Amino acid sequence: MIEFDLPAISQFVDEHVIPLEPLLLSQQWSELNSALSRIRKKVKYQNWWPTHPELKPMPLYHMGLLSEIVGRSPLGHYAFGFQAPDIGNMELLEQFGSAELKNKWLRPLKLGDIRSCFAMTEPNNPGSNPTLLSTTAEIKNDQWVINGHKWFTTSADGAQFMIVMAITDPSAPKHLRASMILVPADTPGMKLIRNIPVMGHSGHGYFSHGEIEFKDCHIPVNNLIGKAGQGFKLAQHRLGPGRIHHCMRWIGVANRCFDLMCKHVKNRQITDQQVLADQALIQAKVADAYTSIQAARALVLNTAKHIDDTNFEATRFNISMIKFHCADMLQKVINHSLQCLGSAGMSDDHIIAYFYREERAATIYDGPNEVHQLSLAKQILKSY
Repeated sequence: MIEFDLPAISQFVDEHVIPLEPLLLSQQWSELNSALSRIRKKVKYQNWWPTHPELKPMPLYHMGLLSEIVGRSPLGHYAFGFQAPDIGNMELLEQFGSAELKNKWLRPLKLGDIRSCFAMTEPNNPGSNPTLLSTTAEIKNDQWVINGHKWFTTSADGAQFMIVMAITDPSAPKHLRASMILVPADTPGMKLIRNIPVMGHSGHGYFSHGEIEFKDCHIPVNNLIGKAGQGFKLAQHRLGPGRIHHCMRWIGVANRCFDLMCKHVKNRQITDQQVLADQALIQAKVADAYTSIQAARALVLNTAKHIDDTNFEATRFNISMIKFHCADMLQKVINHSLQCLGSAGMSDDHIIAYFYREERAATIYDGPNEVHQLSLAKQILKSY
């Protein structure tokens, strides 16, 4: 395993990645894609591409530290090649994909030559309960025939393949009804209906959330990932490392907002003799935000270390805990930062407004905070 030079990577993010953010904020997609392609080549040249097929996978603890640093920019994970949903699909294919699927799809995905997406959430079913699905896949003439409707399929726009979760045995127990199937994006019967407008923006490519329709979409039977009926199990497996990545990225976002807030209040004159930082209410926000970030960071890194030393099953309640704790922390820190910047914080002249829009979803995706809180509380109370 290569241990990356984290201070050098942090400097690289500051000098090469963050300066591209105005292209994102102004939605100059063509220019942004070209610039990111150049950045990704530089990252690979430095041997900082963590998912390269020739590298031994990094422990979650070290991957978390890297995620924190690059997560300070919404472009960071893509610049370094381990953005969601691709990183989760890599982990699924690595552990449960056939040799044929790995050779055709996993290697180019790891190299960053293609993108992918993950289609589980449906408009008429709760995304927090993957046992409730309407999309079906039936075997006919040695092929899966998929019919259904998905949405919030992140990064579907421009993805070369998707992993679809569909009901393959409706008569089985609820946790054994679904399976995961790899669907190439050019398959007849699969249609990207639209990129869903989110907080006023429809996004593009990696920064989009697609609505997908399947009508008699025929897929080879050997595109099954794992075994039939393992869909729920694989979904839970996929979310384990994904929550570590998300939480450490959120800590990176929080750190960025905290830095911007502190720099602003130290320099924002409010009287001839005072700056914002002289105000007790502002100082309280700074202390509250800093403590919240440090507590969340310690909790996530401790969980990542526990996973590395044991397994996901032994740590599943810690994973629920970090999910809602870090998502709540992020909302608070972003809100403090925006409040301290005042009207400037509302403007897309600053990245904080982007984070305020985009990261509100942190309390919803990967399971709403309330679901994780209830799950954790039930397990705690069982011991009394």
